[in-house]
Order: sequence, then C-alpha cells, then structure tokens
Amino acid sequence: MQAQKYFIIDFDSTFTKVEAFDVLASITLKDHPEKLDKINQVVEITNRGMSGELSFRESLEQRLRIIAPEKRHLPELIKELKQLVSDSFKRNKDFFQKWAPNIYVISNGFKEFIEPVVTEYGIIPENIFANTFVFNKDGKVIGFDTNNPLSANNGKVEQIRKLNLPGDVYVIGDGYTDYEIKHSGLANKFFAFTENVERASVTSKADHITPSLDEFLFLNKLNTAISYPKNRIQVLLLENVHPVAVQLFRSEGFHVETYSAAMTEDELAECIKNVSVLGIRSKTMVSQKVLEQAGRLMAIGAFCIGTNQIDLKAATKKGVAVFNAPFSNTRSVVEMAIALMIVLIRNIVEKSNKMHQGIWDKSAKGSFEVRGKKLGIVGYGNIGSQLSVIAESLGMQVLYYDREEKLALGNATKCKRLSDLFEQADIISMHVDGRAANENMIQAEAFKKMKDGVIFINLSRGHIVDIKALRDAVLSGKVAGCAVDVFPYEPVSNNEEFISELRGLPNTILTPHIGGSTLEAQENIGNFVPARLMEYINTGCTSNSVNLPNLTLPELENAHRLIHMHHNVPGILAKINQVLASHGINIAGQYLKTNEDIGYVITDINKEYNKEVISELRSIEQTIKFRILY
Repeated sequence: MQAQKYFIIDFDSTFTKVEAFDVLASITLKDHPEKLDKINQVVEITNRGMSGELSFRESLEQRLRIIAPEKRHLPELIKELKQLVSDSFKRNKDFFQKWAPNIYVISNGFKEFIEPVVTEYGIIPENIFANTFVFNKDGKVIGFDTNNPLSANNGKVEQIRKLNLPGDVYVIGDGYTDYEIKHSGLANKFFAFTENVERASVTSKADHITPSLDEFLFLNKLNTAISYPKNRIQVLLLENVHPVAVQLFRSEGFHVETYSAAMTEDELAECIKNVSVLGIRSKTMVSQKVLEQAGRLMAIGAFCIGTNQIDLKAATKKGVAVFNAPFSNTRSVVEMAIALMIVLIRNIVEKSNKMHQGIWDKSAKGSFEVRGKKLGIVGYGNIGSQLSVIAESLGMQVLYYDREEKLALGNATKCKRLSDLFEQADIISMHVDGRAANENMIQAEAFKKMKDGVIFINLSRGHIVDIKALRDAVLSGKVAGCAVDVFPYEPVSNNEEFISELRGLPNTILTPHIGGSTLEAQENIGNFVPARLMEYINTGCTSNSVNLPNLTLPELENAHRLIHMHHNVPGILAKINQVLASHGINIAGQYLKTNEDIGYVITDINKEYNKEVISELRSIEQTIKFRILY
C-alpha cells in the first residue's frame, strides 16, 4: 500500500514572491522620514534570520519594533499579497484544490495576513500554522503569542512534530527553517524553492532545487496544469534583445540565457544543442548547419522585421516555428527616413562638417525643402505605406512601386515599372524585404535612370544595393546625397571595425543598422515576439508564424491538446483519427491547416487516454514533430 503524501509549504518568498514583513514595512513606514533606511534594516534582518545567522525570535522582535504595525494596516497588506502570489502557484491552483487535505502552510509569519491569501487557493484554514499578533485596545501590535512554537527557533520542527503526519512528508520553502524540518528527520525530502529568491546556504542543503512549483510537481508526478516544467525549457537570447523580453520569459518560468553579441555559425551550432527557443536580431545567421544541431529547438523569434538571416526552408523541414515583429518598429524606421531625407536635401551634413572645421558657410546653395518634391518609395509594405502617409502630410508627392498589388494610401500613385519611379523621383527610399531575388536590385543601370541630384536612402537590406555603383553615383554627383543604414556585411559586435567603400563620401550618412533602434521600438518588439513564442509553446497557436500554417486556436479547457506536425502528404489526418478511434478516444475539437510543405493538426481530446496512443501518433509516417499540452 502506497504511503500518504503530505506537503509542507512556506509562505514568505515561496507562496508569495515577497517577504510579507518587507511589504508591511513599506505600508507602515510610507510617510516616515527615514523610510528607506528602516526598510533596508528590515530586509537585512529578514535575510539574516532566513540564513540562520540570527535567532528567529530576535529577528521577529527587531522587525516588529522597526515596523510598528497596526490592525488598520492589514487590509492593505493582504490586498498586495494576493497580487504577489508566485506565478507557478497561480498556474497550479488545481493542485492545491485536489490535495487540499494533505497540504499544510507552515510559516513563521502571521496568520492574520496568511490565511486570507492561501485560502483562496483551497488551503484548509485548519492546515495553516503561523504566528499570531497581540494587539492593544487601540489596534497597535504590541507583540505576538510567545507560547506558539513558531515564534521561537526550530519552531517549524516542533509544529510538524505535533502534527505527527502518517506518511511521506515533502517540504517546499526558501529558508533555513524549512531545511531544518528535513534535518530533524521529519520530512522525506526538502525542495529549495528558488523562483523568487535563491540562498546559497539553503540550496546547498536541499535534496532538490526547484525553480518553480511546476518542477516540484513534475518530479513527483503530480502535474495538473502543465505538460512539462518551463524551467527545463531553455531560452537563448542573442544580440542584446530588450530586457523586457528576458523578464517576460523568466516570469513565465523559462530558463533564460543571454548573450550580448551575435554568434558565428560554429558558435551557434555548438550552443543550440539543448536550446528550445532561440531569440535573435538581424546579425545572427541561423543556417541549415545550425538547425541540424538543434535537436530540441521548437521556435525561433526574430526580434526585428526581416527573417532572411534564417534558413526558413530548413527550419520548416525541422518543424521549427519562426516568428518576427513585422509591425513593432515601423514608426521608428519611418521617422528615421523622414529625418534623413530632410537632412540630406538641406545639405546639413556638409554644413555641419565645415562648422567642425571652423568654416562658416552660410549659403542656400544646394539646400531645398521636401515640400513639393516627389518621393519614390520602393516597397509598399508596412513601412513604405506608413512613410507614404507621413511624407504626404509634409506636402510631398508620393510615388511607389511594389511587385505585389497594394492599396494606395492617400494620394500616392503606383508606378507600373520601377524605371518610371526612378525617372520621376527627387528622393528614393528603399523598403523592400530581404528575399534572394532582391539582391543587387539597385545597380549602376538603375542609378543611370534616376534624376540628376537624386537623394537615395536605404533602410531595408544591405544586399539590395551594389555598393560600388552607389559610391560611383555619389562621386559623380548623380546622387546628391545618400543615407545607408544596412550593409552587405555588418560587424557582429561593436568591437569590430566597420569597413565600407562608402566611408568618407560627401553628403553621405552612414548609420549602424539603427532604423528600428529606438527604445520604444525595441520595447515593442521585446513584448511582441515573446508573446508569440509563448503562445505557440503554451497553446500551439501559430498565428503570425512566417513559415508554418497560421492557426488560431480556442483556449484549452479540461482536455489534452495533441499537436501533430507532418509533411503535407495525403491521408495523415485520417491516420491520426484512426489511432484515436482504435483506442476509443473522444475528440473534443480538431483543427487542420496546411501550406505547401507542412500539415499542422491540433486535436483536443478528453483527459482519459491510453499512453500507447502517444507512441502510435509519433510513429505515423511523415511525422515531423509531436507534442502534448495540458
């Protein structure tokens, strides 16, 4: 007969993200002139007590003297603590409700604020053991119940000894007092909980380090909310992606590693072996060689607009979903294009350079307004079309060319041929994508067709312009000014010298691929891309993927979600359903989307199923990837 399981859970920095006393201090001391100093004292005393440097009763008494709490402070404290429950505890509410009779919250904190928080998760009041305040008639805290074993050293041990639990005991906590339970022989295992705080003096003594409740449940085969603990899913983010992306992944429980620069092909091929989610910007090349080493890779996030740095065919063949940020930095690129055309057409760069040399050249020669000029936009996608609207509001006449049929905005005029645009435009701004067909799109012949004195701007892709031809056009005066933000080869880090034939040219602005590099744009991208990646991992939704069939799914409720990716050949759906039917499995919902390469089937089934089903579904011929969500 299997022994009963009992779970002892700490409150501060385990059930909640914070130490309740630290929050209480910020409430009671909010108007105190020495607030910060006193709060720091409380934090220091808390840490000394948690690490075992200070006796618990001393720690408690010292903190209460500093904080001086009153009964009227408790409602605000409780409200804040309810909002600060650990993320992995929120995800696993079903666990608390299912195991409620066997879960005990044992804390050196105070029941007055612990009970209202944990009972919302199904914890039984009788299973909550904590200290209690002593109030005077005015509602001020004047002490605590000193007869309560939890008010003294080794209090948790004494409390659990009194409970005399008849089975296996597992302790989850972040402090030395939690370890003491195992050390005393009253628990089978101690799990050091590190989702919120990690103390070396505690983790060094733990049976297991559990970065989240998900990990604890997975280790003990108690999962109810997730299929696999996210702390075991490795996310690698390169090229200084915005910190908000790192924060979002970590708040979801993923294991995140960052690297400030791009990686070479060989470096990435070595690092990617255990990576499940890769985040890059424009400089990192994800080649077929890299993808061949990516045994666990589920998704790639391009924290930029383009995806030409990723071998999409190889990624699709491996069943790796690719997401980008097609809109997030649009405004930043457009504003830069507007700024550059004004600076160039006014010849401001040359005027500024002379000023730095001590030359006062006050003259209107070669300086013009953009109003009334013809702007030729090559590529009328998200950026080109928004540039069109803003340029028109400045009084410019807008011409555009795109290989695909695009709706003209405002009074913009579509050119049937690219040469028509070249012949008419005073300013040309490039906004095409990075597909191979666009390589050397602008060569010497193209510059010959342009008007004399044209302003030329490239904020799209480096390989679309023949750099030598552009240099010759600037030196000959055909191009009166140019701005280039993207280059055929770009340094992999800020430590590498930038080499280009365009250096030193007159009225030429060179920038280090910063068209989308504003704080607003990078934060937008930092929010957008992780949201798509996590939605894919958590639900299977492929909306906004650039290489997989786009499938938007309803929320999964009371079911398993089977995600089957396969080569797009006839009969796979029938084989999936045949496997399910042969095991008597009810289908709650099924969704299929295909493209020329991939078939993507989502099947929601009821929770009861034979584990052999999974093996059979994985072994269906033409299967690329298969995974389960619940």
